[in-house]
Amino acid sequence: MKKIAVAGPIPRDTINTHQNEVIKKYGCITHPTIALARLMETDGKVYPISHIHKKDDDSIRSLLEVYPAIDTQGVSSKNDRGTSIFLDFVDQNNRIEKQTAFMSPVLPDDVKPFLGVDAFVFVPITDFEVPLQTLKYIKKHSKATVIFDAHGPTTCVTVKGDRLTRFWIEIKQWLPYIDVLKMNLEESQCCWFKTEYELEEMVSYDESKRDHLDEFAAFVLKHKTKHLYVTLDADGCVHYTLDGAGNVKKTFTKSMKMDNVIDTTGCGDSFAGGLAYGFCYYDSPEKAAQYANILGAFRTQGKTFDVFKNKETSDKVLKDYYYS
Repeated sequence: MKKIAVAGPIPRDTINTHQNEVIKKYGCITHPTIALARLMETDGKVYPISHIHKKDDDSIRSLLEVYPAIDTQGVSSKNDRGTSIFLDFVDQNNRIEKQTAFMSPVLPDDVKPFLGVDAFVFVPITDFEVPLQTLKYIKKHSKATVIFDAHGPTTCVTVKGDRLTRFWIEIKQWLPYIDVLKMNLEESQCCWFKTEYELEEMVSYDESKRDHLDEFAAFVLKHKTKHLYVTLDADGCVHYTLDGAGNVKKTFTKSMKMDNVIDTTGCGDSFAGGLAYGFCYYDSPEKAAQYANILGAFRTQGKTFDVFKNKETSDKVLKDYYYS
């Protein structure tokens, strides 16, 4: 039986969608946790690890404990420090973000009971939630595969509650403790930066800029991270790893096209869960990308967690889309 731990916040999300609908729900690691629980419901266990507010404790446990594969022993309200997020979508993929509560970081003591799992999936959304010391502790004491989402260290919060992108200046120190690094294109631009900029060069995200990816990937793999996945929205994702001769190998996996996109919140989180499933159950970077794309696509299809399907249904969708 496979075991996967998913660590990060369970925020109380208030979402104004691009269709001007307001959705209130618990987010972030609830997405990969429940997605994995559906896939693993007959042969696995999922352990969410998070700090939450006491007032959310009963509701969060009631939400997660519906799924037999989920064990909530790693969810704690002891510190009464959870997360609250407000998301205002200006279009399907872009949003203005506010954060008004800040969870206690996931520390070595929080992951200690789960060192025997097959994989840790870290899905931080802000830079303080998963410190480097936690990854160092896991690397020293566990054989688990560490899958890490770059959304956390490329995002900060101001004293006014504004959630802003930041350069991940210290990325080099993190890479030896990450096996699988996952990010989107914007986050990749926050990870690959010049020695110095002219003021006029300091501009916002450029969705057409991809010429840095190959060089950036070589840097990541040189510093002991084994796999890099960068999501490219409608173009799917690109995967980088080293081949047997030590050369960088680059592979594209097409995205799963969905006609009716209802809510994109949690797509990246769900993608990270799919990576964990592919590596744990198939030991396959290719399968990992396919499951990641499938779970991310499922996430867009509704406002509830019913969008995620069991293994039989998910595998049929995967087979029809990638192998027919």
